[in-house]
Amino acid sequence: MAASLWRRVAGRRAVTAVLILALGASPSLASPVPASAAPSVPASPVPAPVVALPGSPVTSVAAVGPTASVASRGLVGSAGSMGSVPAARDGRVTSTTVRLELRQDGVLHVKEEVVFEGPPPSRSLVGRTRHDDTADRLYPVTGLKGGATLADGAITLKGTGKATLEYDVGGTVTPMAGAQELRWYAVGGWSVPVERAKVVVNGPAAMQSLSCFAGPPASAMACTEASMDHTGVTAEFGQQGLGAGEVLTVVVGYPADASKGTPVLERRFELSNAFAVNTVTGGALAALLLLLLGGLALLYWTRGRDARVVGHESGSLSGVRDGHFAPPDGVRPGQIGTLMDEQADVVDVTATIVDLAVRGYLRIDEQPRQTYQTPDWRLVRLPGGQVTSLMPYERELYDAIFDDRDAVLLSELHGSFGAKLGKVREALYRDVVSQGWFARRPDTVRTRWTTGGVVLTVLGVLATVALAWFTTYGLLGLALIIAGAALAVGGQYMPAKTAKGAGALAHTLGFREYLSTGDIGHDVPVAQRVELFSRYLPYAVIFDSVDRWARVVSSVTGNGQEADHLYWYHGPAEWDLSRFADSMRTFTMTTSGAISTTRQFRSL
Repeated sequence: MAASLWRRVAGRRAVTAVLILALGASPSLASPVPASAAPSVPASPVPAPVVALPGSPVTSVAAVGPTASVASRGLVGSAGSMGSVPAARDGRVTSTTVRLELRQDGVLHVKEEVVFEGPPPSRSLVGRTRHDDTADRLYPVTGLKGGATLADGAITLKGTGKATLEYDVGGTVTPMAGAQELRWYAVGGWSVPVERAKVVVNGPAAMQSLSCFAGPPASAMACTEASMDHTGVTAEFGQQGLGAGEVLTVVVGYPADASKGTPVLERRFELSNAFAVNTVTGGALAALLLLLLGGLALLYWTRGRDARVVGHESGSLSGVRDGHFAPPDGVRPGQIGTLMDEQADVVDVTATIVDLAVRGYLRIDEQPRQTYQTPDWRLVRLPGGQVTSLMPYERELYDAIFDDRDAVLLSELHGSFGAKLGKVREALYRDVVSQGWFARRPDTVRTRWTTGGVVLTVLGVLATVALAWFTTYGLLGLALIIAGAALAVGGQYMPAKTAKGAGALAHTLGFREYLSTGDIGHDVPVAQRVELFSRYLPYAVIFDSVDRWARVVSSVTGNGQEADHLYWYHGPAEWDLSRFADSMRTFTMTTSGAISTTRQFRSL
């Protein structure tokens, strides 16, 4: 009795078609719509047209769950993905028969027989649909053979009147809870109208349900006929009167283990998804925070030691011992700047030039000038100076100034002078290491950390672009950028003094306090004041106290009376020491400017 009933159902396709049209179609199972029209939240599914085998569970694809049709919610508009309806051309397809065979491995084998009139038409295949908010679903077509060519996702027939072609399609199967769905846009996208279309589907297992849709890509109208044979493994669909660009979509439900097919997904770049906060990116940001805190702790340990020593040994410290000049720890003016800020500055060189003059290695002669002329000074080599007793950086500076000359104008210090100043800078950095104030050269430490930070920042930029484009871990790249920038900036503070260096710094700061606010030495014998106060002056250049000590020096001579010159500084005619403070201020500014133009030292 059951067999007789099934034969009657199978033999009456017209009745089946009427039943399908009466049941209607589910919007969630409709042909793919443009991505821009895809709803962000799918509507509740409506039962789709269903034909089921007797005795098999009647399960419509829509009823299986909303995820069953997620691939059909939108087409991503592009050539070859049916994003636009092709322009109508002369001619027509009088009939097309499409045979679909779902293989065990999940590949859909397609064979088309097309009869046409007019020029060979073309068909735009559906190559991409919107899967979800983060990915597109692809339908790769391979192995095309027969009377057609495939280019940019479009098939163009060859010859006249009739063409047969075969190809394989991947990604047409969607696994679901307890079932799987085959969905393919079997007919459609033709550049001309299609009078009659027939689709025959065979699969590796008995079908549980089937449905079809025809019309524009967004249509939810059922096709004119759909039926299964008595075996339940073959289904046939039909449609008449498809317009140019219209689509016939077939959907077949299979048991869960019918094939090994899965969707082919490609991540779609969206800025909001590229920088999502998840376990991986959150952990990376937490690690970055710990790294930055560790860097701050390291800086506190090194810099805090300097502060602790300075605080313990703070207080004004005189530079006189037993009536003679004796700077704390024997620190020379040129060494002080590098000791204090780990940088070799132009002011260090300027102070060293003044110090060489005060100590008798050269003399500074201010040149006469008219009112609007630029001031200039002549540096004169003194024969009595024992240059062999100079420290390495002082000797490099001395040689750079004179360069086998007995005298040179300050305005003429260019050319080879600038190149040789690089040796002075190198000697200064080596000196602070040899003195035991630093374990390693400060400039080398800064360069290594800064270079590492810049490299890490560049890698972070490249990683951010790559991760944001291909994954959702863009924040990992941003973490690298932040870490690299912090490393480059923090590298400027990484040079650390030794305990000996921290102690020398404390004594130097005490000496600076004395020069800025201390007693000008009324208890110093008059005969020693000029030399002693002159020895203070190079340190005053470093500590920005030139005006105060220049006035002190200009106020006294060996016998306590004003004079026209100092033993190390000579002015032009009609110049006296009352102008020394202004002259000294101008000299230090001009010298620092001349050194700055060489770009060998850091300018303040």
